[in-house]
Amino acid sequence: MRLAKTGALRRPGRPSGLSPALLIGTAIVAGAGLSACTTPARQVDVKLPTAFEAPAGSPLAAQTLDQWWTAFNDPVLNDLIATALEKAPDARMAAAKLEEARAVRSSQIRQIYIPQTPLTGSAKRTDTDIIDQSGTGGFTLGGVTKTYAANFDVSWELDLIGRRGAARRVVDNDLAAARFSYEGARAALAANVAQSYFEARGYAVQLEDARANATIADNLFKVSDEKGRRGLSATSEGDRTAADLAQAQAQVAQVEAQLQAARRSLLILVGKGVDPLASLPVEPVLAKAPPVPAAAPAELLARRPDVREAAARLASASGNLNISELALFPTLTLTPGLGISKQISPSFLAPGSTQSTTSSAWSIGADLSIPVLNIPRLMADIKTENARVEQAAVTYEKTVQTAFGETENALVQQAADERRVTLLAAGERRAASAYEASRKGYAAGLTDLTTALQAEQSWRNARTALTGAQTQALQRAVQTYKALGGGWSPQSIPNKPSAQ
Repeated sequence: MRLAKTGALRRPGRPSGLSPALLIGTAIVAGAGLSACTTPARQVDVKLPTAFEAPAGSPLAAQTLDQWWTAFNDPVLNDLIATALEKAPDARMAAAKLEEARAVRSSQIRQIYIPQTPLTGSAKRTDTDIIDQSGTGGFTLGGVTKTYAANFDVSWELDLIGRRGAARRVVDNDLAAARFSYEGARAALAANVAQSYFEARGYAVQLEDARANATIADNLFKVSDEKGRRGLSATSEGDRTAADLAQAQAQVAQVEAQLQAARRSLLILVGKGVDPLASLPVEPVLAKAPPVPAAAPAELLARRPDVREAAARLASASGNLNISELALFPTLTLTPGLGISKQISPSFLAPGSTQSTTSSAWSIGADLSIPVLNIPRLMADIKTENARVEQAAVTYEKTVQTAFGETENALVQQAADERRVTLLAAGERRAASAYEASRKGYAAGLTDLTTALQAEQSWRNARTALTGAQTQALQRAVQTYKALGGGWSPQSIPNKPSAQ
């Protein structure tokens, strides 16, 4: 249905029909009622405990989680993470995806609010040759006729039932989801860098221990070999300590390769994969993990980027459902237009000359579209969007539960790691004292080689277990900070996306 008014004269006796003003007024009244028929935004009732069952963390400032790596007081770690967030391929890829999402949103916003405004122009030349003309009263002339025209037609849908608002909410929530995905990727990158860095430090400590063990094995070999030459002990003791020395040296070579591979992987992770290994200093030190801030489970809904992303995608899905529901309602579109044309043709009254006619026209129209025959397809679209909303709701619920479980497990395991490090450190000190006493006794001939080697092996095992526990405790602290939603600042983004 189309009603239009133009600048041309109306033929006498032609019925005028409904006026555009009456049609628009009727549509406004109808749209106010129809817009209230859309489905409200889907709400997911996620009930979380008031506190974690794991041991509570330390009361620290909320900003501690934003840049948790600074709590380790390690300048090398701070530089590595800063470099990774700026230059790493993962960080640049996440930034490119966010930029794409922003560009898509800008395009969609223009489509929502800016009317379709095609400006068209045309030029035409017609050469007419009169081959034959008979009869009377003819006015056909030969010659060249030129026609020029320019038209500016606008199509503008009146947002009477909330289509434009629903579409705006969808694109806003899509961008919010992309932003949370970006922040989540950067937070994951920072955690991966820290864990890889502590892994490299663990290898550095292991290498230092392996070299110390090789030195110990070499000393034992020298003592046993000297005793064998003097006849103070069996020569087989020298062979046995020589085999132990070879194993210790082989262990040094293995750990050196592992440390080199870990350093190269870390350089690749931060975006400096072709730099020399010497550019990445790794000290053989494993410090105590810093305390984790106290947090409540409900805070995960705002702190975790993946939870915020799932909430935004649920809101977007609800908005798409509203758009599909509103497609059942009539669409009213205004179509104003403006045109100008010029025609140059041969003059009938003055042969050999031309006459020029320039005209302009304007129009104002209203199109009313009712999707009568499309209703079955539109109802199918609504069912599809309903299913997608349900999927998004389930995904959000699962994401929240996963976040709670990851955080609970990380807190429990970190507390266990701290106790384990304390116990192993005490055991390592006792094993070191026992070995030192046994070594001195063997050198003085007071104990046999087997006793000395058993004491040495016990100390080696204790040192290896302690190094592994310290490395794991540091990596677990990183995991806990990440599970709590650390690595970004939630204050820079609105708390709740909206679909209504």
